[in-house]
Amino acid sequence: MKYKLLALDMDGTLLNSNHQISPKTEEWLRKAMAAGVHVCLSTGRSYDEAVSYGEQLGLETPMITVNGSEVWRTPHELYHRELFDHKLIGQMHEIARKKNVYFWAYAVEGVYREDNWDRSLLERNQWLKFGYTTKDDQLRHEINLELQSMSGLEITNSSPYNLEINPQGVNKASGAALVCDLLGLQMSEVVAVGDSLNDLAAIQAAGLGVAMGNAQIAVKENADVVTASNDDDGIALIIRDYILTEE
Repeated sequence: MKYKLLALDMDGTLLNSNHQISPKTEEWLRKAMAAGVHVCLSTGRSYDEAVSYGEQLGLETPMITVNGSEVWRTPHELYHRELFDHKLIGQMHEIARKKNVYFWAYAVEGVYREDNWDRSLLERNQWLKFGYTTKDDQLRHEINLELQSMSGLEITNSSPYNLEINPQGVNKASGAALVCDLLGLQMSEVVAVGDSLNDLAAIQAAGLGVAMGNAQIAVKENADVVTASNDDDGIALIIRDYILTEE
C-alpha cells in the first residue's frame, strides 16, 4: 500500500455533528486497520478528551493530542511532550483579561478557565496550549495581531471563532513526524485529514492531505483532496478511494 498511516483530526472530521463516530466510518476504519494501516488520532483535544474514542476503535497505535504538544507511543504511554514557558501563558492570559474575552488553557494538570484560574498556577503547572474564543471578528483579529507581535508561538484555530496557541514549531505535522519515527514510516506514507487551521501543517506535510467537505476555505485550498463532510462519512470515502485501492 502506498499509504500506511491515517492521521485523523477528531472534531469536524472523525466525529459527526453529534460528536460520534458513525457506523460507516468505523466500519471503514476497521477495514483499514485489518489491512495493516496505522490509524492515529491527531487532535487539539487533551488526552483525557480523546482517549475514549481510541478505545472505541480498539487503537493500540500512537496518538497525537493538544495539536502536537503530546505524542503517545500507545494510547496509554507518553512518548513526547512539549511544554510552554509559563511566562508566555501569563502574557496570553493578560491579553484575555485586557480584552475581556473567553479563554482556556490546557496544562498536564487540567483545563483552566476564568472560573478556576489562579495566578499561582502559572509556575506550578506544566502548560501545553492556550486558546481564546469569540464570535467578534474584530476582537479576534486584534488578539491575533497582539499574539503575532510576541515570539515563541504557533497560532492556529480549531473553529472559525477561536485561536489556539502552541509553542512555536509544535503542530500536528511535527506530531505526525514523531509518529512516523516511532513506526519507521515516511511522511510521504501519511494521509492527514482535517477541517481547521490546526490541521493545515499536517495536511501540507503529508503524502496525501485531505480536507473535509465542511473544512475552512484555507484548508480546502491547501489540500490535495476535498472529501465529503464529517456528517457524510468523508473519511470512509478516502479509505475506500485512496488507501485500500488496488494500485
